[in-house]
Amino acid sequence: MSRAREFADLAGSADAGGITGKNMVVNGSMAVAQRSTQVTGIATAGYKTLDRYKLQLNSAGRLTMEQVADVHDGFANALKISCTTADTSIAADEYFFIQQELEGQDLQQIEKGTSSAKEVTVSFYVKGNAAATYTVELEDRDNNRYNSIEFPVTTSWTRVTKTFTADTTGTLDDDANGSLRVNFWFHGGSSYTGGTHTDNSWHTTSNQRVGDNQTSFFDSTSRTFFLTGLQLELGDKATPFQHEDAGTTLRKCQRYYYRTVSTSSNNFLGYAMAANTTNMYLPITFPTTMRSNPSSIDVTAGSSGNIGYWLGGAVTAFTSVSIAESGTGMTTLNCAVGSGLSAEKMYGVLPNGSGSIGFNAEL
Repeated sequence: MSRAREFADLAGSADAGGITGKNMVVNGSMAVAQRSTQVTGIATAGYKTLDRYKLQLNSAGRLTMEQVADVHDGFANALKISCTTADTSIAADEYFFIQQELEGQDLQQIEKGTSSAKEVTVSFYVKGNAAATYTVELEDRDNNRYNSIEFPVTTSWTRVTKTFTADTTGTLDDDANGSLRVNFWFHGGSSYTGGTHTDNSWHTTSNQRVGDNQTSFFDSTSRTFFLTGLQLELGDKATPFQHEDAGTTLRKCQRYYYRTVSTSSNNFLGYAMAANTTNMYLPITFPTTMRSNPSSIDVTAGSSGNIGYWLGGAVTAFTSVSIAESGTGMTTLNCAVGSGLSAEKMYGVLPNGSGSIGFNAEL
């Protein structure tokens, strides 16, 4: 057994997470944004701000994504995107959409791919700076099947409800991997728009994924879009949004991504044991069981420097932080310094002013 694993086993494990209730979407009320509440000049795909909402982007267009306070219909927050660089010359392979990907084991009640397949209903609240038409899509990742429906946007908050027909072709895998994606399309080239689109029809043709009346979000730098109250539920009726307590929503999000609490002052992360003069092991116990062993971490430096160790006085910054041993209940980090550690000695670890570490187990 390695020293890192031995130290990890002493730290215990976390409680399990998972999906509960009728809403198969996580963070539909846009309440949790562990990474950031605003990112500007976005040019690449990835998770940027609100938890569980991933940008897929291949365009010269650029945007800002943020969590904003917008109180209405029982909601306090919304996801907002704003076009900051237009792209009116659309190449065939361009796209921009926002997606949430769901685990197959949380979707077995749909019975997709069987003779008993069920309808599902997607509902959400939207508004924009002007009238527009966009496309909401269910993407079966396991079988490369698509079903999409156009929806309108106005300058006022409106609840949109769309029921997707049952699909008797292509079962969803019963595991913790991604099986179904809920996609909101905002921009697409002919590779996705070139065919004749039919609302609410399951198919395998990529150039029919986006509606024929689709607005390009990148047609003007005045373009904005707001989204909240996203719900995916079994059946052909949209029921009232399933509100839940803040702790439940956060715990569901932390199954996929966990960031240590970041404050404006030094925030103690725990004790680490030095293995030699240049490395120490820091165990981090997660507040809920993660979907899988974290595949990566991101370290945010504090206002006064990087994360480091402390023995009274100033914080000595680590030269690097990496995963030594990974688990779903906790992970041990290998924290390196230039020199000066005493083997077998315990050191306090903290960010030198509002720094934090994020652990990624996303789909």
